[in-house]
Amino acid sequence: MTKFSYQLYSSRNFPPLSDTLAMLGRLGYAQVEGYGGLYSNLDDIDTLKADLKKNNLHMATGHFGLDMVTGETDRVLKIASELNIEAVFVPAIPESERTQDSAGWRALGEKLAEAGETYAKEGIKFGWHNHAFEFVETAEGDMPLDLIFGAGDKLLLEFDVAWAVKGNQDPVKWIEKYSDRIVAAHLKDIAPAGQCEDEDGWADLGEGTMDWKGIMQALAKTNSKYFVMEHDNPNDHERFARRSIAAANGLVA
Repeated sequence: MTKFSYQLYSSRNFPPLSDTLAMLGRLGYAQVEGYGGLYSNLDDIDTLKADLKKNNLHMATGHFGLDMVTGETDRVLKIASELNIEAVFVPAIPESERTQDSAGWRALGEKLAEAGETYAKEGIKFGWHNHAFEFVETAEGDMPLDLIFGAGDKLLLEFDVAWAVKGNQDPVKWIEKYSDRIVAAHLKDIAPAGQCEDEDGWADLGEGTMDWKGIMQALAKTNSKYFVMEHDNPNDHERFARRSIAAANGLVA
């Protein structure tokens, strides 16, 4: 049975976190994914551990900023150990750094690859989570995602399918290309044009325009073991969580 996860960033505007975790437990989620803002303000890890346990949830994966994974390694490792986090992903870089030449993207890949060695020694998977900016060719004609992953063969990928589509890509082609690197996937949908504008054009899983049957068939051929629901700006997080896990369960039935 596939265990589905939930990116807690989706519920950042619906505090308190304890209520969100209770909701996710009721809806049948088995895992959650943390994010940078949660970790940077994590003063009471024992309460979080207790809430996770009470709701039968495991924080299997987490998003940590690049500065944190490189400059606060001990803190990241401590959080991962306390919460039994199995995989750490760097979710993005600042918008000001998203337009670079090929050398700049290679340098980012090298930095990530070097950081990953530290986490691998501790038995933690380490990778990159994509947005759409990695699919904008450089002036030299290179694709940033290829440059990032060309810097080392051990860097892993949490593939955000919808962001690839936003980058005008066929997600299945990229899933097939990096099937041995993909260990996690973000599952979110894109609303039809002109709909869900108050939610930045995103949709609950199965309510949008994406071919999830084909996408899940492609993901089944990768090394992915974490399937994470995400919505960047839902106006009702309970609706999003409920609809999405129902759709996901239908896809793997």
